[in-house]
Amino acid sequence: MNLIDWVGSIAAFLTTASFVPQAWHTFRTRDVSGISLGMYSFFTLGVALWLVYGVLIMAWPIIIANAITTSLALMILTMKLRYR
Repeated sequence: MNLIDWVGSIAAFLTTASFVPQAWHTFRTRDVSGISLGMYSFFTLGVALWLVYGVLIMAWPIIIANAITTSLALMILTMKLRYR
C-alpha cells in the first residue's frame, strides 16, 4: 500500500469511527428527538453518493467506509421516521 492509500484508509476509518458513537446511542436509547430529519436525509444521500463515487473509481477505502456509514445512517434515518 502506498502513502496515498494509507492516508485514504486512515481518513476513512476515522470518519466512519466518529459516526459510531452517535449511531450506538441512537440504537440503544431510540431517542431521535435531537436528530434533524432534513440534515440526516441530506447526510445519508451524500454518504450514499460517496459510496457510488468510490465504486466508480474503485477506491476501496471510500467504498468500505461509506458502505458502513450509509448502512448506519439509513438505520438512524429509518428510526427517525418511525419514532418521531
